[in-house]
Amino acid sequence: MAANYVDVYLLPVPEDNMDAYVRQATAFGTIAKELGAISYREFRNDDPGEGMGAGDGEVMTTAIVEFESRGHRDDVMSKVMEDPRVKEQMKGDDPADMSKMRYGGFELLVDP
Repeated sequence: MAANYVDVYLLPVPEDNMDAYVRQATAFGTIAKELGAISYREFRNDDPGEGMGAGDGEVMTTAIVEFESRGHRDDVMSKVMEDPRVKEQMKGDDPADMSKMRYGGFELLVDP
């Protein structure tokens, strides 16, 4: 299964909440894969460039979720967002300020 479309999420996470964030992201990623995403990976920035958007005591994280196509992404993510486990997650306290999240979908451009 080839990944021709990705969602990319950038989120600054307070260092003190990193363990809780990792648990939340792991659960979310597991559900996304269970419902059809090709892969879900989360990265912690250890070499921040200028303008990365993380404040004092925060670490920038990046999630990359792979899909076959935009249509596949739309189908999978609609299932993910309706999943009762995700809805339950959304009721709790977030380990990061989700209003700081930046995200978008990207179509494959170059694959040498």
